Amino acid sequence: MDIERAKKAVKAKTNAGERQIALVREACAMIDESEGERMTLAEIAGALDVSPWHLQRLFKRTMGVSPRDYNDARRSAAFREQLKQGESIAQATYGAGYGSSSRVYERAERLLGMTPASYAKGGKGAEIAYDVVASPLGRLLVAATAKGLCFLSLGNDDDALIAELEQEFPKAESITRDRHSIAQSVAVVIDFLEGKTPNAELPLDVQATAFQRRVWQELIAIPCGETRSYSEIAESLGVPKGQRAVGRACATNPVSLVIPCHRALRENGELGGYRWGLDRKAVLLTKEAERAE
Repeated sequence: MDIERAKKAVKAKTNAGERQIALVREACAMIDESEGERMTLAEIAGALDVSPWHLQRLFKRTMGVSPRDYNDARRSAAFREQLKQGESIAQATYGAGYGSSSRVYERAERLLGMTPASYAKGGKGAEIAYDVVASPLGRLLVAATAKGLCFLSLGNDDDALIAELEQEFPKAESITRDRHSIAQSVAVVIDFLEGKTPNAELPLDVQATAFQRRVWQELIAIPCGETRSYSEIAESLGVPKGQRAVGRACATNPVSLVIPCHRALRENGELGGYRWGLDRKAVLLTKEAERAE
């Protein structure tokens, strides 16, 4: 290819990129102007005369989130702003476009996002209940605050698991073994490990950076029985060279299983790392693949 043809190719690619960015800006503007009303992907794509699939791919690559998540974030911001201005919770709820107050709390717990951690760094101020039980993958420790799950761990020794929890939250107000208060969370995780449910869905109370939360959202979106490579996850977040950062976000996941980092693999299909050992990761993936058949 001669120099002039190369220049033309670069210019064409640049122009295409600018048009794509302009398209995403238009989509953002439509969502911003919707005043809290949820617009479907099909509605936005139809107004912009593009396919929903094409818009979803461009939007996520440019913004790092889907149009739906962007819409939810805008509504959440509107809700908080109205509360700051002195509106009642009911007024702020409907003013931000939520159909009911239950939708506000549901999104707060499962947006991931998640609820912001109800404790400071090191667990300062946290009141944590936990239990250690038998599971299909060995001994299982489940710990939670009043707001949601804050820690999970697998191992072979109860004392070692409890020591790991205490090390994770050295400044906690209290860490108490309370079988009764943690029973429901334990049951959800056990059902998942026994193959009774495809995912362990629980409200979470964890600290995370914005990037960690984005990675964890991608992990939760992976269907049971499927996997993604670290590089595929990085690409979906708009950081194509960020596979190592994705790996770190998986490794620092304090509630693995609920946030299924075992579904992330190396580019060549190898298992990669897993905080509880590759044998457990292999068992999880094998069971999920069989369940999906």
